[in-house]
Amino acid sequence: MSYTAPLKDMLFVMNELAGLADVHTLPGCEDATPDTAEAVLEENAKFCGAVVAPLNGPSDKEPSFWHDGNVTTSKGFKDAFKAFAEAGWQGVQHPTEFGGQGLPKLLATPCIEMLNSASVSFALVALLSDGAIEALLTAGSDAQKATYLEPLVSGKWTGTMNLTEPQAGSDLAAVRSRAVPQGDGTYKVFGTKIFITYGEHDMAENIVHLVLARTPDAPAGVKGISLFIVPKFLVNADGTLGARNDAHCVSIEHKLGIKASPTAVLQFGDHGGAIGTLVGEENRGLEYMFIMMNAARFGVGLQGIGLAERSYQQAVAFAKDRVQSRDLAGSAGPVSIIHHPDVRRMLMSMRAQIEAARALAYVGAGVSDVAHHHPDAAVRADSLAVYEYLVPVIKGWSTEMSQDVTRDGVQVHGGMGFIEETGAAQHYRDAKILTIYEGTTAIQANDLVGRKTVRDGGAVAKSIIAQVRATEAQLAGLAGADFRAMHRQLSEGSAALDAVVDYVAANMKTDIKAVFAGSVPYLKLAGIVLGGWQMARAAIIAQQKLDAGGGDASFYRAKIGTARFFADHILSQASGLRTAIIDGSAGVLALTEDQF
Repeated sequence: MSYTAPLKDMLFVMNELAGLADVHTLPGCEDATPDTAEAVLEENAKFCGAVVAPLNGPSDKEPSFWHDGNVTTSKGFKDAFKAFAEAGWQGVQHPTEFGGQGLPKLLATPCIEMLNSASVSFALVALLSDGAIEALLTAGSDAQKATYLEPLVSGKWTGTMNLTEPQAGSDLAAVRSRAVPQGDGTYKVFGTKIFITYGEHDMAENIVHLVLARTPDAPAGVKGISLFIVPKFLVNADGTLGARNDAHCVSIEHKLGIKASPTAVLQFGDHGGAIGTLVGEENRGLEYMFIMMNAARFGVGLQGIGLAERSYQQAVAFAKDRVQSRDLAGSAGPVSIIHHPDVRRMLMSMRAQIEAARALAYVGAGVSDVAHHHPDAAVRADSLAVYEYLVPVIKGWSTEMSQDVTRDGVQVHGGMGFIEETGAAQHYRDAKILTIYEGTTAIQANDLVGRKTVRDGGAVAKSIIAQVRATEAQLAGLAGADFRAMHRQLSEGSAALDAVVDYVAANMKTDIKAVFAGSVPYLKLAGIVLGGWQMARAAIIAQQKLDAGGGDASFYRAKIGTARFFADHILSQASGLRTAIIDGSAGVLALTEDQF
């Protein structure tokens, strides 16, 4: 099944909702003009549609495989990644100092979405490299930056993130990997890491592993974890590759989905010790790794959006083509199933959730650009706080959304959706991992509660709610049933979110289990209210465009219709979620362990 990037919607969101014109005025972002953005997106769409998307189905059937310590990636991946790197796509958002294009995150974001629509499995190698680059830019020494960043930014080398161990999943306090200082500035690293995405492959000359490990005298728990660069091949002083390091892939996993992405078990130090260098200071590894994880979490949110978009496109094409049963309103013969109301409902649900999640993610990217480039330190700080609040929502809500959307994609196909040859099931299988890796939905929700809401008494959340209410005021001034419905549902949604923020802040110290019993519903509530806010903003702008008589009237009317659907069918869930969060902990905690 082919993929056509939704460029019109992407450009609308970038320009009208995410503030590309304002981002363009920021220091260091001057090259990101609307014309440049459109040109970059068009070229990326061509690459993703023509080069990567055709690999998605075949690579699921013939995935990467391991033999004698080496991984051979799916047919076509190596050539596609070479083309990806040579075209400069790995470096879109990275500094020109290290060979990147230096473009803002807002412009890179749709490129990442498109790559994931084309193939989540393929896109993962770029996602992990982006995280490694961010970590080294922030915490790496000048020598490490000089050695590793240009090859990573160019795609000549790729990066990995090594956290998880057999006994330490999400509980990083249980990490046992060791790093023994050698007295010459290097360390010998010993241990096993599992679930390492692209931990071994044949697509690049070198793989730069970023590894969490403990030094001999490190304190217990997460405070005693350090971060090390452990490359597959050691790097000589002149930048050329040296000897093979003692870091080896001993197997790859057999998975439900994303089968073409090799998920490696890596063994460090079985032959004398893997040579590594410390990143930053000892015992600050988790802090540095969170830089990588935050970049990856935003990227995984985009994976959810991209995968959902691919599933939606396939479902629409099937619904227009599949002829089954007569129209309920009467017809001479069978009609395509898109005429049937429940199929319409599913397609509208898919479309509305994707558009809301896309808008929220792109707005988040624009806020991140302000946080990194605005000349006023206070504005940067405020914007960073907002972006950090949004990241767990973008990751958690968008990936949960992708499961709902890809499930409905299978349902639209009916029995043919259950048959692998149609490709609908692959999207459903691929979507499941998105809610698990880079921190499960519950971990995102815990972060939203503990770090992003309680730490400031809900101040940042309240500042965002104030912006939602400004949009409500705009809706109140517009005539018509669509805008009245949006106003009613958004007002109820913001009131629900406001009440939940108050509940979380007030009860964290006195009834912590009750608060965390509602953490995932809180994340979902935040997603649908803030997504509904963006849909309402889009509808208001679409009406202004229609009133002015310019542009694509059909596109703008569809924006309003989709926003109305989101308000009636998705945003209307807010009051129920509020009740579940504030009043529902008793049921969650009602049974003893033995009663389960």
